[in-house]
Amino acid sequence: MHPEPHDELRVASFRDLDTTTLYEILKLRSEVFVVEQECAYLDPDGRDDEPGTRHVWLAQGKKVRAYLRILSDHGVERIGRVVTAPQARGAGLAGRLMDHAMEVIGSRPAVLDAQAHLAGFYRRYGFETTGPEYVEDGIPHVPMARKARADSQPAR
Repeated sequence: MHPEPHDELRVASFRDLDTTTLYEILKLRSEVFVVEQECAYLDPDGRDDEPGTRHVWLAQGKKVRAYLRILSDHGVERIGRVVTAPQARGAGLAGRLMDHAMEVIGSRPAVLDAQAHLAGFYRRYGFETTGPEYVEDGIPHVPMARKARADSQPAR
């Protein structure tokens, strides 16, 4: 009997991504954000290769099942492109990614733009809404931030 496949956490800078992994990441982001959510926009936005950007994903073998990126954005860390493959939803993968993102960010301040229905999920990590709801690509969003902390432990 073969053991159940497990999702392995991986982190890399843009320069350390091999082409197969980069392809899988961009494919997943396009499948969900452009096709499933019907948002016609250029996903490769020129920020993936910025110095300091960390790509964080969970994979089974070469298959990327969940992903997020952390950008260094004018003195704060910006979490974005949080995505889980449709067939992997409900397995806690986004939570595992956020747990690791909070470890990477540590006590530094962080921001993100959450789809409005996910604001409660991000509140578990210490993020608070910082402005009014707005619509981007037909989807309600809210800006959220987590202040710098004296300790590096994520809020849960």
